[in-house]
Amino acid sequence: MFRTLAIGLLMTLTAVIAQAEEYKAGVNYDVIAMPVPTTDKAKVEVVEAFGYLCPHCAHFEPLLHSWVTKLPDSVDFVRIPVVFSRSWEPLARAYYSSEILHDLDKTHQATFDALHKERRRFNSMDDLANYYADLGVDKDKFTKMTQSFAVNMRMNQGASKLKGYGIQSVPTLIVNGKYLVTADKAGGHAGMLKVAEYLIEKEKNAQ
Repeated sequence: MFRTLAIGLLMTLTAVIAQAEEYKAGVNYDVIAMPVPTTDKAKVEVVEAFGYLCPHCAHFEPLLHSWVTKLPDSVDFVRIPVVFSRSWEPLARAYYSSEILHDLDKTHQATFDALHKERRRFNSMDDLANYYADLGVDKDKFTKMTQSFAVNMRMNQGASKLKGYGIQSVPTLIVNGKYLVTADKAGGHAGMLKVAEYLIEKEKNAQ
């Protein structure tokens, strides 16, 4: 019995070591040269850099949403919308406005669906406000919020963090302000989550 138990423990240890060796800096993820400070030092922070206009982000969202619902309390999850060009800015403002108004449950997945399944095009903030109103969002509150100081501040803070991360593409996961995880290096969207889990544990063990 002891021999069987010892073999079992050895196999488990071997599997853990193999997993640890599987994910390597520069191969499966990148290390940020100058780490970006996180909000809560007592927790491991995971940030998703995303854009509503990105089809890869739309494809990743259902998988990510399921993963996020299972994260422990010791992990903080945050989204930051990127602004790669002027056409991306209204959607970033829409995200932050919905977040502040606690309407993301109504708007987040619906915005992806509208753009990538229904092929809608939002040419102005008013177009977005009308669409969100149909989803049950207060149009006047949303419209005012998009140009508010609070949203402008989040836009600036988000842009500063994204610059610090050195974001080149989306979706990208940033773990604890130190590591970048992309589909290209992680081997797909499911791989991104596995690498992120490995890095979360790595950061937990370092605390």
